[in-house]
Amino acid sequence: MTSTLRPPPPAPPRSPAAAPSPAPRSPRRRRSWRQALRRDWQLYSLAILPLLFFLVFRYLPMLGNIIAFRRFKPGGSIFGEYWVGLRYFRMFFTDPTFWEVFTNTLVLGTLTLLFCFPLPIVLALLLNEVRARRFKRFVQSVSYLPHFLSIVIVAAMVMQLTSIDGTANQLVRIVGGDPVAFLQQAEWFRTIYVSSEVWQTVGWGTILYLAALTTIDEDLYEAARIDGASRLRQTWHVTLPGIRPTMVTLLILNIGSFMAVGFEKILLLYNPLTYPTADVISTYLFRMGFQSSNFSYAAAIGLFEAVIGLILVLSANLISRRTVGTSLW
Repeated sequence: MTSTLRPPPPAPPRSPAAAPSPAPRSPRRRRSWRQALRRDWQLYSLAILPLLFFLVFRYLPMLGNIIAFRRFKPGGSIFGEYWVGLRYFRMFFTDPTFWEVFTNTLVLGTLTLLFCFPLPIVLALLLNEVRARRFKRFVQSVSYLPHFLSIVIVAAMVMQLTSIDGTANQLVRIVGGDPVAFLQQAEWFRTIYVSSEVWQTVGWGTILYLAALTTIDEDLYEAARIDGASRLRQTWHVTLPGIRPTMVTLLILNIGSFMAVGFEKILLLYNPLTYPTADVISTYLFRMGFQSSNFSYAAAIGLFEAVIGLILVLSANLISRRTVGTSLW
């Protein structure tokens, strides 16, 4: 009897290879941040106070910007009585006084940036060339001290120096001139303000640049000397490129505070006679808010100033990232 061999059944069609499923996230990785928090909770706790400070004094007050669009009356709701839209913005855009203080803000901000930004770099480069340690420390200490003086003390010193019987007028009398009431003449205010700002901030501004100078590799200077570069050439081609990231970062930060020109010092030094050149946005909105009790109008001006400052920071950061390759974020 012959047996018939049957062919094996056809194999089922192979399904296309399924995409590999993503590996499940291990519980260990999910718990890593918790473990880090438990392990280093002492370090993380140090950030609580700074975070609370920014939350209470920087972010929560932003809620008050709503009164720039609402009618606020003292004694009523802290968020205003009723909606008025862009009424207060139209008011200060059509107010000639606002554009005068806006111009003064731009002028004082530009002068402060032109003098107070490059001078710390120059002083840091000069101190970097000093080889006598005692003299270098003495110059650093003398230049740092004005930063620790209160704005009130600095303003009082400026008033005493520029008064009719002050040191400045004594020098004027020595050369045969007549005494000048400097703080009562609008044309002198910008010179006095910028000079006092330079005296108070330049020394302190050198600290970051001196720290950045220590990170430059000495081999770069050695290679430059072998190539025959002078001290000036070494500064231009080695030192300045080495501290360029620090320079750009501080420049962006200074541009961010461009519109907030020294409010306290101006408030202490100016008077109605110097309003044409001394009155800036911050002092103008202070008078509108606290002297005229027009809080909604002052809030609208303050919001406009903040938006301009934000645009300046974003623009400076973008330009710096595209041209220099260094930025804050």
